[in-house]
Amino acid sequence: MTDLKQQYESKGQSHLFAHWDTLAQNEREHFLNQLSKFDSKKLSEDCQKAIALADENSSSENVIRPLPASSYESVIGDDDLRNTYQQLGLNAIKNGEVAVILMAGGQGTRLGSSAPKGCYNIGLPSGKSLFQIQAERLKRLQTLAGCTKPIQWYIMTSGPTRAATESFFKEHNFFGLSESQIHFFNQGTLPALDISGEKLFLSDKDELVESPDGNGGLYRAIKTNNLLNDFNSRGIKHIHMYCVDNVLVKIADPVFIGYAIKNDFQLATKAVRKRDAHESVGIIATKNDKPCVIEYSEISKPLAEAVDEDTGLLTLRAANIVNHYYSVDLLNTKLDNWVESMPYHIAKKKISYYDNVNDKYVKPSEPNGIKLEQFIFDVFPSIPMSRFGCLEVERAEEFSPLKNAPGTANDNPETARDAYLHLTTSWLKDVGALVNDEILVEVSSLLSYGGENLDSYKGTVFDKQGEILN
Repeated sequence: MTDLKQQYESKGQSHLFAHWDTLAQNEREHFLNQLSKFDSKKLSEDCQKAIALADENSSSENVIRPLPASSYESVIGDDDLRNTYQQLGLNAIKNGEVAVILMAGGQGTRLGSSAPKGCYNIGLPSGKSLFQIQAERLKRLQTLAGCTKPIQWYIMTSGPTRAATESFFKEHNFFGLSESQIHFFNQGTLPALDISGEKLFLSDKDELVESPDGNGGLYRAIKTNNLLNDFNSRGIKHIHMYCVDNVLVKIADPVFIGYAIKNDFQLATKAVRKRDAHESVGIIATKNDKPCVIEYSEISKPLAEAVDEDTGLLTLRAANIVNHYYSVDLLNTKLDNWVESMPYHIAKKKISYYDNVNDKYVKPSEPNGIKLEQFIFDVFPSIPMSRFGCLEVERAEEFSPLKNAPGTANDNPETARDAYLHLTTSWLKDVGALVNDEILVEVSSLLSYGGENLDSYKGTVFDKQGEILN
């Protein structure tokens, strides 16, 4: 205990112990246990590197191009290609070779909810939450693929959301799935630092301020929770990873899985076309001939507006939706290296903290500190171009994120609900159902994964708002 305290003090963190003499023994042990999770010297070094990286990115000249045709393909409007990939994916799913990782660590704070975001009810006639929609879609896929054993679902939570998420699943009887196929695990956290990147913040006399380590913390969480051993012992070869806030996500999408298998990709990602040249979204492209995600702020106006002469589409149009494929062989080979070598990025934030000099809590009005985070796509450049793929899909069929509060301009509960209802209503119209123009029908994801299994509704008249097909 004394050695750890001295270690932090020697690294310029003596302010953490201003009230050490007043702490009870159990409070001291609690504090030191928290401190023992981190290396104060490395934290400070990582923060200084992240500050330098931010400066480098803002000033460096990089050669940015779209992905080559060998690594970029679209299934928009190509049913034959989609069917080819889907059959390959369904076979892998049937054979128990596919698992799913869901990133669900966020709270619905911006939505006015303290519950995990996956618990949020977007306003469908059924009142279903995001978790329920996705769980039922997974169950339908198991039927569609003819699975002999359930698809394993690994759900990454955070400290604030873990207990509430598990309770939500238990209260709803795991939405009809087997409890044994669902695995909860936590992402990591990192301490917050002051604006100089040198001093750690306290949240109380015996507690550091901590925050989630970013979506790139997934790799460390896979290692820390020994998930690779679980994948290998179960014979899992392919991983689909996605974020909880996308109401249209095709969980364990067989088309996407089949695309990766057919092309022998180690890592693949989905993209949708940018709404317009200046949509504030990361772009999947190449930087200095390596696959990457480019932040929109890094792209010049002329480059953002450039158009492909052959297609008439934006040259850089592949919008990142954080929907990725990993081969387990790749994770076996690269995971340890990623965990040790991935860079950190800085986010300047307003960080509330305990001022132990003046014995008071401070809630700043301006950014006063730095939170460190890692980005999941920072591993993309480590993949040879020949083993990296990007599949373009239709936005209206696969992407409607829930990020903003009700009543905002976009990506809110209303847009998510409408996207879901417009999609499922279009499925009914495609099979010949007679749906009045102003009517939207909710088709349960238990009934149809992607528009299949609805032929029996041909000729059926739908003229009442709020109808639900289960």
